[in-house]
Amino acid sequence: MHDTILEMRGITKTFPGVKALDNVSLKVRRGEIHALCGENGAGKSTLMKVLSGVYHHGSYDGEIRFEDRPMAFGGIVDSEREGIIIIHQELALVPLLSIAENIFLGNELAERGVVDWPATYSRTGELLKRVGLSEHPSTLIEKLGVGKQQLVEIAKALSKEVKLLILDEPTAALQENDSAKLLDLLLEFKAQGISSILISHKLNEVSRVADSITVIRDGTSVSTLDCHKQAISEADIIRDMVGRDMAHRYPKRTPAIGEALLEVSGWNVWHPESAERQVIHDIGLKVAAGEVVGIAGLMGSGRTELAMSLFGRSYGRNISGTVRLRGREVDLSTVKKAVDNGIAYVTEDRKELGLILDETILRNTTLANLGGVSEHGVIDDTQERRVAEEYREALNIRTPSVFQKVVNLSGGNQQKVVLSKWLYAQPEVLILDEPTRGIDVGAKFEIYSIINQLADQGKGVVMISSEMPELLGMCDRIYVMNEGSFAGELAGHEASQEKIMAMIVNA
Repeated sequence: MHDTILEMRGITKTFPGVKALDNVSLKVRRGEIHALCGENGAGKSTLMKVLSGVYHHGSYDGEIRFEDRPMAFGGIVDSEREGIIIIHQELALVPLLSIAENIFLGNELAERGVVDWPATYSRTGELLKRVGLSEHPSTLIEKLGVGKQQLVEIAKALSKEVKLLILDEPTAALQENDSAKLLDLLLEFKAQGISSILISHKLNEVSRVADSITVIRDGTSVSTLDCHKQAISEADIIRDMVGRDMAHRYPKRTPAIGEALLEVSGWNVWHPESAERQVIHDIGLKVAAGEVVGIAGLMGSGRTELAMSLFGRSYGRNISGTVRLRGREVDLSTVKKAVDNGIAYVTEDRKELGLILDETILRNTTLANLGGVSEHGVIDDTQERRVAEEYREALNIRTPSVFQKVVNLSGGNQQKVVLSKWLYAQPEVLILDEPTRGIDVGAKFEIYSIINQLADQGKGVVMISSEMPELLGMCDRIYVMNEGSFAGELAGHEASQEKIMAMIVNA
């Protein structure tokens, strides 16, 4: 029997007007992988911020015991000193510094203020080998892909003699191969006696590696499941997360596909900085009214580059090809022209490109169609509030007020605000790039329902996703993309993960 390394008892955390955590308890055994599941806004990240000292002792009620000792962390430095290391979903690496500099930033191997670079590079090499990276310690972070950056973050944690590793959505931005490598690494750490807390919405990954699962709903801990004592299904986890059964992960829709809506032909795009490098090769794409069309492909296949180049040429140079909307050739050479012609794009990076985080829900909702809430260039505050309230209700954005700043919302609710912004622009074609990345199954279902409603209204939807089950569950037709070209096309009812991967591999 494993002994307990961490116990959190009766944790209650209140913000002005909101009780984020209500008497939450969590127990983690030494050398286990403990998954923490719950909908966006359930309180998972808040609980981990309490544990890591981001919310200091005295700002919450309850008790934290680590290695059977009471803890009163005044900040994150205190928790790290005890061996509790948290890796946030947004990686905290400096792109223009080297791997070695990032790993030991703030924890330099130095004597009398002088960094010992030979020791730093030697130790970095050992840590990189431990996480399976072969890059030289002097390599700049900006030269690495997201998957390798995630491993650098873990190497950084190992440099601090980690005893309890907390990972918040570590695979949200990773493709399947990188996700599998990271999960295998967690299993290796488990064998070495390191405990981990894994926050993830990918329940198949949770089921694969977790020894125990704690589910939090609406700020309270509702269940703890021991994966070794009973067979835990994804349905069991979902039921505890949302408080109800979800027999169907994807809402049913009877397609009513109409006339050709969007037609792209001969679309070619060159890299914005490397003039000799062609990124998109002679793409032809068709979307009918009432149709949900998927684009599958591995990370780096060109899916986002295609979407952004179509949306006002916001990516690329020397772009050529034609775009027709309802048979009429349209000019999409700027974002304004794309929006005016009925094209909308929900970016995969909602925090950097989709939202103004320090602005309110109200301001973000009307941003793409200010003309709809203004007269003679002056915004009608009453009309703007009415529009924001309508979309808050229609998309079930969980917030006490449309005057709430978007930065304070959960990921799922932020995504709904992005959707609100573009739905208010009244598009004919909506391009969705990873629309459910980093959000929970309950919020996913709501977004899937919105997609189906748009299709039922005769809109065309293009859906880019790294999650193949999502494409298979939602799309009427799927294009398979590889190295900037379409490798094939499948009808939704004929598609399978095996067929999609075969097209990618054999392209």
